[in-house]
Amino acid sequence: MPTAIKIENLSKQYRLGVIGTGTLSHDLNRWWTMNVLRKEDPYLKIGETNDRTTRGESDYVWALRDINMEIEQGDVVGIIGKNGAGKSTLLKILSRVTKPTTGTIKYRGRIASLLEVGTGFHAEMTGRENIYMNGSIMGMTRAEITRKLDEIVDFAGIERYLDTPVKRYSSGMTVRLGFSIAAHLEPDILVVDEVLAVGDAEFQKKAIGKMQDVSKGEGRTVLFVSHNMASVKRLCKNGILLENGLIKKSGLIDEVIDYYIDNYQSEKSMPYVEVTKEMHDKNRSLKAKFLSFEHIKGSTKYATDEDIVLRIKIYSDYDIQNCRINSTVYTSEKVAICNNSSEDYFHIYAGQTIDVEYIIHNPGLVIGNYNMNFSIGIGNMTEGETNYDVVKAPITFEIDKPYKDENKYYVKWDKHGWGNIYMRTETRVL
Repeated sequence: MPTAIKIENLSKQYRLGVIGTGTLSHDLNRWWTMNVLRKEDPYLKIGETNDRTTRGESDYVWALRDINMEIEQGDVVGIIGKNGAGKSTLLKILSRVTKPTTGTIKYRGRIASLLEVGTGFHAEMTGRENIYMNGSIMGMTRAEITRKLDEIVDFAGIERYLDTPVKRYSSGMTVRLGFSIAAHLEPDILVVDEVLAVGDAEFQKKAIGKMQDVSKGEGRTVLFVSHNMASVKRLCKNGILLENGLIKKSGLIDEVIDYYIDNYQSEKSMPYVEVTKEMHDKNRSLKAKFLSFEHIKGSTKYATDEDIVLRIKIYSDYDIQNCRINSTVYTSEKVAICNNSSEDYFHIYAGQTIDVEYIIHNPGLVIGNYNMNFSIGIGNMTEGETNYDVVKAPITFEIDKPYKDENKYYVKWDKHGWGNIYMRTETRVL
């Protein structure tokens, strides 16, 4: 495949808090050295690595430093890393929003980008007018844009507001229209930043599906920045991990994500967790309390159709009848998707420690990382309940295997319960 993007020795330097070098004499010195003497920028010889967690001694920082890569046409590349790693800076340089300090970039074809909510939109113009304006900027004729107009509007789902000024749009509507324009106006290279996270779950699914079509079906190149590892893994073939403006690792996306999780994620997935004093909710009576949680299979990884089975150790100071365990499942973005209320009750005696098998029947969760909150008490949600102990995120699990049809979600929507997904649970005393 021909090369779509070639980057050589790319670096970007900023001076904190100021524009230019900060003084007129420094600006004149830079101009004289570079434009008259034809020498290297004298201020490139100083500067520190862009580590946002430390206080540096220099005002100059390297947002990117010595980036070299080649991206083939039709490739889908995921760019990951912690906040401040340089991901957005790289995409802004690729999108020609800002210039690199040093280095070169060679492109093949037209670039469309979606970097921030509202980027490229004129707030006073209508959605229709902004579609034509963006298409013109990309070099398309009015006839070409008109041919794509219905498809863009339908995908964005904003037909009713097409002739309304964009300043009246919500952030979600703006992102929908912006992505639809960028994806449908036939770019050779599509650049998408974390902005898709603003959209709802339905739109995110549509957007990822469209990017797959653009890359696989139409042979176009996609660069995708996201903190959602499940989306990156599902969409991308190759990946780049940035750290403090440097490429830390590149290669197949699975290898890059595994390296990132193993070395940079602060919360490690453990099959066994002992509950410490600090993990208990201090506002609870602790008449009954959790002692430990364990994945019975000895691993935190499950398939999309595999039940999550836990062994939970509980201690009680009192005789408690009709006791039960509730749990809430959260995504890695801390979005609660389900509150599981078990219909199985059990009895525990004063001074007794018991092991309970807690089974979560997996309706087909999508690939990704999840954590859970647990509570133990009596009663139920409709009649009122008393929780003796609440523990937040004591244990995590990962769904790492898709169905044969990776685009199909096997989930049941529970409109009356907590969260979005219905998950049946069972509780058995061992």
